[in-house]
Amino acid sequence: MLPVAALPAGGILLGLGYWLDPTGWGANSVVAAFLVHAGGTILDNMGLLFAVGIAFGLSKDQNGAAALAGLVGFLLLARMLAPGAAAGFLGRELTDIQFEAFRRANNGNAFLGIMTGCIVSWIYNRNYQRELPAALSFFSGRRLVPILTVVAMSVVAIIMLFVWPVIFGALFNFGQWFAGLGAFGAALYGFFNRLLIPTGLHHALNSVFWFDLAGINDLGRFWGPVVEGDIGTVGMYMAGFFPVMMFGLPGACLAIYRNAKSNSKKVVAGLMLAGAFTAFLTGVTEPIEFSFMFVAPVLYLIHAILTGISMFITATFQWFAGFNFSAGFIDYILSIPVPYAVGQFMLIPLGIAYFFIYFFIFNFAIKKFNLKTPGREDEEDLAAEAAANLASDDYDAVAKILVEGLGGKENINSLEYCATRVRVEVKDYLAINEKKIKSAGVAGVMRPSKTSVQIIVGTKVQFVSDAMKKLL
Repeated sequence: MLPVAALPAGGILLGLGYWLDPTGWGANSVVAAFLVHAGGTILDNMGLLFAVGIAFGLSKDQNGAAALAGLVGFLLLARMLAPGAAAGFLGRELTDIQFEAFRRANNGNAFLGIMTGCIVSWIYNRNYQRELPAALSFFSGRRLVPILTVVAMSVVAIIMLFVWPVIFGALFNFGQWFAGLGAFGAALYGFFNRLLIPTGLHHALNSVFWFDLAGINDLGRFWGPVVEGDIGTVGMYMAGFFPVMMFGLPGACLAIYRNAKSNSKKVVAGLMLAGAFTAFLTGVTEPIEFSFMFVAPVLYLIHAILTGISMFITATFQWFAGFNFSAGFIDYILSIPVPYAVGQFMLIPLGIAYFFIYFFIFNFAIKKFNLKTPGREDEEDLAAEAAANLASDDYDAVAKILVEGLGGKENINSLEYCATRVRVEVKDYLAINEKKIKSAGVAGVMRPSKTSVQIIVGTKVQFVSDAMKKLL
């Protein structure tokens, strides 16, 4: 999520540029050209950003040496896989699909960036404290990592010379097949996108449809130069999210609040209001989704189905808008003047309809099946919920509660965070006190394995994580 955080900056610059010059995209305005080129710099180098950001973000101590190694590794891989270099190494002329595959192995290739970042972080975490013999002591520890990265990525580059065209061809064919399904394909994508949220694998799915990985590149094409014949198709894998995130989930929040018990409505109101506002403005929905995902999975299945239906409707009627970060109000406004945005104003009435659809369906299901959504827990859980203090911004106090709930400092092996979650590796699984953790006002607790705990904090996760690290 660290490199993804750079996307809004690019989106704002591009959006402002398009507002100033919606037809020429900078050709008719020096200021617009400056903004478009500045924003494009971020999107055109997403692979590089992923390599650096993931190598840094997954390193145990999040040291700049890991980011440097990520940069070195990606530059080496991109250079070795360039069409001219690849043809020379293979000793033959490239086929069309090979040339296209190697041409796209550039700074904008998110797949290669993610792969590089993961490999480099793995190398870093195993060698950043390694000591060498006295004669080579200068290269001990973190200085050893870039050297090992060069060796490892050279081997990876040799393997990718043969594997990458095959992978690219398979993904390209998959993408073309999926794109050929039209509106139904968009519906399936929206459905599985939401279902994969709990695992985090929705990012892998998104990379196929949003980036230039399988020939679809819906996000890149939406913000790029106009291609004749593309109007009415670009935006198919983004537009349907706007009604859900801006309107549907806030409607779900209202239903959850309405069905909360009277002695917990105040707490639930704060949680749901914050979640609804965040979803509407920025498109970040995890704080809402994790509040009912595990306590009421039937609601989450309904949510995934409704997302697929929204994608189907927008694709069928060709109501398209795009985003750089997520389908919130900010991205919606910025996308309005983009030439590929067609029928974008119809997303608003669809969204209003979705607000009521979500509200009535969630309201009915919660009552009919007596679902334990926030505010409907047993009395002992309500007492803990009433003690929530995360909204006070007293991150030190919140961190103290969370560390105690995790079994104390001595029970924590490592601690990281992503977009909305604090991810913790623990020693003793039985020492965890979930009620204690939830008393800090967090949205939920996940236990993916016997040594892993994920605490759903929301958009303030960085500050909570930093405060926890200080305690550790």
